[in-house]
Amino acid sequence: MKRLAAATLLLLCALAAFAAEPPQAAVSIEGVTEYRLANGFKLLTIPDPSADTITVHIVYLVGSRHEGYGEKGMAHLLEHLLFKGSPRFPDIEGELTRRGARWNGTTSNDRTTYFETFSATPENLEWAIAMEADRMVNSRVSRADLDSEMTVVRNEFELGENNAGGVLFQRMQQLAFPWHNYGNPIIGERSDIEKVPIEKLQAFYRTWYQPDNAVLLIAGRFDEPRAVELVNQHFGALPKPARALPNFYTEEPTQDGERSVTLERVGDQQLAVALYRVMAGSHPDYPALDVLVQIMGDAPTGRLHRALVQKGLASSVWGAERQLHDPGYMYFGAQLGKEMDLARAREALLAVLDSVGKEKLTEDEVARAKTRLLNDIERAQLESNLLVSALSENAAIGDWRLFFLYRDQLRKVTLADVQRVAEHYLKRANRVLGQFTPSEHPDRAEIPPPPDIAKALENYTGGERVRLGEAFDPSPQNIESRVQRRTLANGINVALLPKQTRGGRVVANLTLHWGDEKTLTNREVACDFAGQMLLRGTKKRSRAELKEALDKLNARVFVSAEGASIDVRGENLVAALRLAAEALREPAFAQGEFEELKRTALTATQAQLSDPAAKAEVRLTRHLETYPVGHRNYTPTLEERIAWIRKTTLADAQQCYRELVGASGADFAAVGEFEPDALAAAVEELFGDWRTPYPFKRVPARYFERPPLEDALPTPDKANAVLRGGENVKMRDDHPDFPALLLANYLLGGTSTSRIPARVREKEGLSYSTYTSFSASPFDETAGFRVSAIFAPQNRERVEKAIREEIARAVKDGFSASEVEAGKKGLLEARRLARTQDRALSGRLASYLYLGRTFAWDIELESKVASLAPAEVNAALAKYVDPAKLSLVLAGDFKK
Repeated sequence: MKRLAAATLLLLCALAAFAAEPPQAAVSIEGVTEYRLANGFKLLTIPDPSADTITVHIVYLVGSRHEGYGEKGMAHLLEHLLFKGSPRFPDIEGELTRRGARWNGTTSNDRTTYFETFSATPENLEWAIAMEADRMVNSRVSRADLDSEMTVVRNEFELGENNAGGVLFQRMQQLAFPWHNYGNPIIGERSDIEKVPIEKLQAFYRTWYQPDNAVLLIAGRFDEPRAVELVNQHFGALPKPARALPNFYTEEPTQDGERSVTLERVGDQQLAVALYRVMAGSHPDYPALDVLVQIMGDAPTGRLHRALVQKGLASSVWGAERQLHDPGYMYFGAQLGKEMDLARAREALLAVLDSVGKEKLTEDEVARAKTRLLNDIERAQLESNLLVSALSENAAIGDWRLFFLYRDQLRKVTLADVQRVAEHYLKRANRVLGQFTPSEHPDRAEIPPPPDIAKALENYTGGERVRLGEAFDPSPQNIESRVQRRTLANGINVALLPKQTRGGRVVANLTLHWGDEKTLTNREVACDFAGQMLLRGTKKRSRAELKEALDKLNARVFVSAEGASIDVRGENLVAALRLAAEALREPAFAQGEFEELKRTALTATQAQLSDPAAKAEVRLTRHLETYPVGHRNYTPTLEERIAWIRKTTLADAQQCYRELVGASGADFAAVGEFEPDALAAAVEELFGDWRTPYPFKRVPARYFERPPLEDALPTPDKANAVLRGGENVKMRDDHPDFPALLLANYLLGGTSTSRIPARVREKEGLSYSTYTSFSASPFDETAGFRVSAIFAPQNRERVEKAIREEIARAVKDGFSASEVEAGKKGLLEARRLARTQDRALSGRLASYLYLGRTFAWDIELESKVASLAPAEVNAALAKYVDPAKLSLVLAGDFKK
């Protein structure tokens, strides 16, 4: 015993010394610093003082690529189990909810990630680091947790089985990679999900979830030295494992002929897809491949769009690629309505892809594609959460620094590079699509091996660091103290919140108000089409030219008849606003663009005819909201909407725009780096004389007293079923009981740990996603309580029973004092977190202009929520939610 005690003491001293060894800052590139711990663990810090949040994101370098025989889906299943807790952190999901965090986990081919975003407090940071370090090696991964979570994952698998396009793509991957694990679906195979032994999961966990196989990323507003100290304290104490990581050496042989697959299932759309194997994501040719994919798949300038969509052969087309650790793939596809000619579309798709050797690429095509890709990279650098995700993905490819190296390589890509890559990989023998054809002279695409990443990054130092923003307090009091409001010509109301942001970014929203109940009757599709036509070309520029002008500004601009949203650097804001004004005020309404839009809308709506979620949502809404046909708030059947789309003409859309749309009384809000007077002057110049032709009058919503309904809609051959339910509540959001009912919903089904999800998903494992919601109008006494779930059709009775029982139990017995207290904290933290997002903040400022509100409303609401007693919450739920009046609509293949 004495020898054992002495040995234990020596071990503890060794661990303490090990943890005390300070991490070394190994490399720093453009504001991202890597620290390396003695046990092989890596930390990346991305300080962003302008954020009022902290994101803790850990990536494990293990994914579906690392699974063995009988283990398909094990990496994803293990991801779910790591939220079940450990002895030290037994309720991870509950604690995340109590802290008001946004959190999730994701699994891919090469990696598994876990992340949480909190308000920026030292306590949240320390808790997250300690929790992640503990669940790395101490998670339960128990038989009981597997039994409950397996059925949840199986339900997620079944959800994917409803998507014919996703299933087709899985079949194509299996043909493209018959040997390599990239041929396996990430979510796994049903039999492996259902039958994997817990011992295999535990062994997989012990092998891959270790400090030498993980990278932790911390972004946002935090004390960097303290964060490094905490990481060393918690992760540095973990011993470096003695085991060597398994070496995966399978290389997919060069494909020696075209391969094909046909999927036959119930559905209302057609697809033609071509997949080509390509180099690893770290290969120096990958940026050129990305440019090629853009040239082929972009809309409206892409070659496939011009050859198929503009000529009426397809409703939409796309091009995409998967940048992976090992050689991956790119793919191109076309979506068609049932009545369209699939053979002609497939021939046209292949003709474009096969003709790249004869129809050479152009300098203009390459320049446009490079601009779009570089814009995406710049946007990622301006938003720390996007940057964290991008760095995480590149770590899985081989090294986080590849993100910056890729950007630098992309800048150097030439027309010759893209042409060479196109001709090398866009070969029939390298394609998965149709049928095999023997050839005496095979022309094959040799796939190069992954490059030496260490050599490529040996002397890499990166570029200029992104300018950081200010530390901003997202409290309603501070926001209100900094907002500048004014009224411009034409009655335009403006709310401006200038502040320093990461990279000088600005988010702006323009909201237009037009029409009334009479002028909007029987015009839903026409007015929707009018809005969707605005970015499809102006009197000065074609659709492609307009998109190119926006790309040059690196501006994300969305325009509809309801207004515009802009996300851009401050120095380009006015220029982007001018382009948005051009789209809004000078639309071309080209006939060809309209026909293309109409085909896309028709195909999308037809696809919903067999979709359980769409059918259930329409049925429930039509029952609860019985507006007359043609009313602006009327919900048509899918068949009605298809008929409306078919009969709507370009002249109908133009008439709606011409007679109704204008900027009188519009609302404009902006958050970010700009000069307020100059921006207000630009808004007045661009929209001050744009009068709304017909006086605007808000269309009021109505409260309907509706009887309960239970209906089951058949959707044959769908592996996943859905439940949609709800009842109407006569209440506005300024009603004295609104705060209590808002919190009651949060406790009942507003988070993953609330009553209904805790039972349906966590306890009984019946659903991958189940939740409730509650919303109320600020104008009319029209509120709604809603419930939603997805599940396997054979579990219909159990899901419905559990949901009904939990609602009835909450109404009858209420919530405990501890539940209410934790719920108040979680709800208030979630609201605070939402205000840290500039995009959401700008949208709220604009909506408050219309409502005549300031952030004093938030202060009052949150004060009321904070002071709620359990009796008030329970009384509100019992008063307004009646289990006997609940309407439920279920859709699925219930014959299974």
